[in-house]
Amino acid sequence: MPDILLVEDKESLRRVLRLTLENVGYSVAEAEDARAAAQALQREPFRLVLTDLRMPHGSGFDVLRAAKAADPDVPVVLMTAYGSIDEAVQAMKDGAHDFLQKPVDSNHLLLLVERALEQARLRTENVMLREEWSRRYGFPRIVGESDAIKRAVSETQRVATTDTTVLLLGESGTGKELFARAVHHLSPRRDRAFVAINCAAIPETLIESELFGHERGAFTGATERRPGKFELASGGTIFLDEIGELPLSAQSKLLRAIEEKVVDRIGGRAPVAVDVRIVAATNRDLQTAAGRGEFRRDLYFRLAVFPVEIPPLRERGDDVVLLARHFAAQLGKELRKREATLSEAAITALGAHPWPGNVRELENAIERACILADSLTLTPADLGLPVAAHGGAADDAWHAGLDLHGTLNEAVERVVRLVESRKIADALAAHGGNKTRAAEELGVSYKTLLTKVKDYNL
Repeated sequence: MPDILLVEDKESLRRVLRLTLENVGYSVAEAEDARAAAQALQREPFRLVLTDLRMPHGSGFDVLRAAKAADPDVPVVLMTAYGSIDEAVQAMKDGAHDFLQKPVDSNHLLLLVERALEQARLRTENVMLREEWSRRYGFPRIVGESDAIKRAVSETQRVATTDTTVLLLGESGTGKELFARAVHHLSPRRDRAFVAINCAAIPETLIESELFGHERGAFTGATERRPGKFELASGGTIFLDEIGELPLSAQSKLLRAIEEKVVDRIGGRAPVAVDVRIVAATNRDLQTAAGRGEFRRDLYFRLAVFPVEIPPLRERGDDVVLLARHFAAQLGKELRKREATLSEAAITALGAHPWPGNVRELENAIERACILADSLTLTPADLGLPVAAHGGAADDAWHAGLDLHGTLNEAVERVVRLVESRKIADALAAHGGNKTRAAEELGVSYKTLLTKVKDYNL
């Protein structure tokens, strides 16, 4: 198919633009007015449409609508010598990729076309990846038979078919993103984008740009217009992970985006309409945080329309073994070409471990075991867990969760790691995942706490 449909009523300008594009390798089809462009769009697909705004037999807006009717994902760039802010805003609302002022600078044109085609290519790849994922793995699988997990799954299935905002609550590592993807997969928006953003992982100075986008020149380093996550997710679902860590300065803009379905790019002159389904997640008690003034109360009520509690692994009973067997089979096949199994001793050890890092910690332990184990039958040693002992002091040590095998230094190191991981997990749970307060309680620096949280997969 041709790369570009060029729509321009002036033959001389059309010829110059075509040669400019063809000289760098693009194939170009021409149309002299909106009517001819509509006919061309009906005959064959194009990767990009470059159209004048004011022409005989219709306008560039007519071409834009015809292009989007033929292919909603095709980028359309409008050109005009009579440009205005109002026309630019209307073009962007109608789905134009960008707006180009005449006289057209050839370097600017080529750069804009290259970027538009690259974004279109990435969108196509994302669609292909989503289709491949659905074909290979189907609905995101939530493994478990406990009453707590069944209740969470049932609530998720009920709310997914609506457009209601969902707030996923639970400790770190419980699988909140898996539930968010399940909400999207079961919703009418399943064929559109699922965009995830970790609010805790982005510096406060960049969070607004990441969420809402920015215009070229809006701040130092903003060399081009960049859409935010809300625009990228428009028509689909946006997952706001660790929403409790969102700075107060950004919370008011998020509230407006939810209430009015518009976002303001940094440096932008007009709001941008967005249509997204919001799923948020947190390991904090947002209601308590709102009472302390650490989180906007009005935003909390907007987010907590339908809360779903994801239980920690320690409250899921036999689900620990079910999940371990699932991960062993899946990861063994991926890493060793054959499914791995669990020894009886491993099953006992798995049930005795507290799993402060929840499902994420369990999956990491199984993955490491599948890589390091000498056989495909995983043992407690492969999993880094103590072996059950019987009788006297050894039995007391086992019930305390201690492994006293090996040299004194080795045993001490294991005990120290166990005590540290449990102490840190308890402090994080007591403060709703707030690492600053947990570090203060533990008497360590924030940096030290982050290092140990990573080390222990918490």
